[in-house]
Amino acid sequence: MVSNNKIIVIMGVTGTGKSRLSIDLATRFFPSEIINSDKMQVYRGLDITTNKIPEEQRLGVPHHLLGEFDSEDGELTQSEFRKLASKAIENIATRNKLPLIVGGSNSFIHALVSNSESSNESESSEFEFDSVCTSELLRYRCCFLWIDVTLPVLYEYLVRRVDDMFDSGMLDELSEFYNSGEGGELTRRVGIKKAIGVAELTRYFRCNSPRSCSASVGDGEGMDVVGERMLFEEAVENIKCNTCKLAKRQLGKIQRLRSAGWDLHRVNATEVFREALLCDSGMSREMWERDIVKPSAKIVKRFLES
Repeated sequence: MVSNNKIIVIMGVTGTGKSRLSIDLATRFFPSEIINSDKMQVYRGLDITTNKIPEEQRLGVPHHLLGEFDSEDGELTQSEFRKLASKAIENIATRNKLPLIVGGSNSFIHALVSNSESSNESESSEFEFDSVCTSELLRYRCCFLWIDVTLPVLYEYLVRRVDDMFDSGMLDELSEFYNSGEGGELTRRVGIKKAIGVAELTRYFRCNSPRSCSASVGDGEGMDVVGERMLFEEAVENIKCNTCKLAKRQLGKIQRLRSAGWDLHRVNATEVFREALLCDSGMSREMWERDIVKPSAKIVKRFLES
């Protein structure tokens, strides 16, 4: 069992730097290991599209449930995640290491730490707010770190991040996914096919495939360069919009957990992200360390010593 039943849970909506903070803390509170709780990042493939932390940025810190599953074999349910993550926690603890749970999928986090396992696995109600447990009903002694960025600032940052993802090769990655046949059939969207970017770019890829897309554009000669560009720009705009909508939904879930009595330690990262938007060189390491890492490390240290 976990020593003192203690785990660290790093929460926050998409794009707030959870993976980065997890490495910062794992290298400070050594030895530690990280368990991914992002429901898109559990699947293999689309590393840029799903924002998996690159191998070279993990600094040798072991990761669990990150890119380990093929969604063609079926979608990982909350119950399955609970069992797998619980086993990983126990394994990490038996080696006298600290488990860090990191990810933006609050339904996975709730399923893992709640004493009562939900039997409802339907997509429409996968996160049952009416049954959110209070802090007294948690399976582990949890230190919840919540990286928070005010939505107006975060929205602007997420829009820029989508552009950065395309600069890093997201379009090529999704094109290969589509042309391999994995992303081409979306009648059954399961697993990684739910990742933002897959559905939004499908029409664009169809019109750039060897097959004619005249039926899509109403032009017997197929898609011209202007039409292709319009489809691409529309897809990018939809990706940005849907990413911001996801952030808003995730924030609502976090606030509901807090209202239920979960002791979430809010770390305000707004100024760090606002500065990053103003600076061409990106996020300031000095500000990140001062405003995010040091306060988080103090909270974790106090928790572990309690």
